[in-house]
Amino acid sequence: MQQFGQITRRMSGWVMLCLALAVAGCSLTDQTPVYRYRLTVEVDTPDGVKTGSSVIEVDTEVAGGYSIPTPGRVTNRVRGEAVTVDLGEGRVLFALLRSEADIDWAGRVMYRLSPQYAGENALRDGYRNMLRHRPERTVPRHFSRADQVNKRSAYPMLVTFGDLDDPASVERVDPDDLAATFGEGVRLKRITVQITDDPVTSGIEQRLGWLGNIREMNLSNEDFPEDFPVGDFSGLFQKDTMR
Repeated sequence: MQQFGQITRRMSGWVMLCLALAVAGCSLTDQTPVYRYRLTVEVDTPDGVKTGSSVIEVDTEVAGGYSIPTPGRVTNRVRGEAVTVDLGEGRVLFALLRSEADIDWAGRVMYRLSPQYAGENALRDGYRNMLRHRPERTVPRHFSRADQVNKRSAYPMLVTFGDLDDPASVERVDPDDLAATFGEGVRLKRITVQITDDPVTSGIEQRLGWLGNIREMNLSNEDFPEDFPVGDFSGLFQKDTMR
């Protein structure tokens, strides 16, 4: 009887340890990697093709099967910044780390462009295949037919600023009609992603000096276009948060 009590206490201790790990959001069998990819935007202009790129790092974690409150939940920690494409004459196109419909676009895009698997090891196999595929991939206009029907763009959100020194001068840019914003002969050529070992891009504050002080500028939603999701403005450009 005493031996049974000792075994029970040991098992209880192990269960409590597992629960503590689960509540903390840890996974005992995390099958996902930390990886980097280069996001590149190419724009046709009357002066030739203009290109900008940014290296983004993604740390994906999967909650264990007993995690509370959402077992199996996939979360992404994204580190990087928006792509900037200098079009000349003070005009700059920015491709954000989110899409119009998905604030975690930058953390999902590489996986969504990889073949999907079924079965117990689907997640592991999907990431392995994604990392093995080193050539660049072109981001489609829509991820699926359903996205096309519902007009959900697979592209990152595109914006520009009438005045780079004024965050409230932000404007949405239609990826299908860059000429409406930047003039005749300017059009989006393509957007690509590619697995890379290059370091994460930094330095966007040199172009947008206000970025680090946005919270101190006392700007409200009324200062921005109605259809622009302000939220944590700096988060639209630089992230190091779990989604």
